[in-house]
Amino acid sequence: MQTLVYKLATKVFILYDYLLVYSNVKYLILENIRSAYNVGAIFRTADGAGVTKIFLIGYTPAPTDRFGRVQAEIKKTSLGASEEIPWQQQENIEMLILSLKKEGYTVVAVEQADNAIILREFTVPKKVVYILGNEIDGVSRGAQNLADMVVEIPMLGSKESLNVSVAAGIILYHEHTT
Repeated sequence: MQTLVYKLATKVFILYDYLLVYSNVKYLILENIRSAYNVGAIFRTADGAGVTKIFLIGYTPAPTDRFGRVQAEIKKTSLGASEEIPWQQQENIEMLILSLKKEGYTVVAVEQADNAIILREFTVPKKVVYILGNEIDGVSRGAQNLADMVVEIPMLGSKESLNVSVAAGIILYHEHTT
């Protein structure tokens, strides 16, 4: 009986620790991402990292088109995660950011900028929204200006940036490495 109680108590504490670590509410905003394959990969990573919702801005491809047809590239690379995570298309990123801030979210643009905090110095807030920009122009200036902070993933090689889906994985799993 003592062994059973110990095992159950241990599982309860493990579950409690898990809930503490993974209880942050995380949203993603994908702003004008060009590649459906990148969007699918981001959905898959977001599912693994516990993202609650994904907002698709501008020409970012959606898991289904306006006629309800499934986008094969997204479905393939997401391995079905695009059917698990709620998503919503939005036209105006500025209005979305302001609305989320009113709801108590901290909005974080992931971008290289003069005012950026280096990733290793970033503490993840409890209610966070990450903005990831397109592969060429990054996060728009307007979105950066409205964000509560800008976080930069340091680049050590000759390239200026990572693939957006790789950057998503790094930023989403950052809270589990600190």
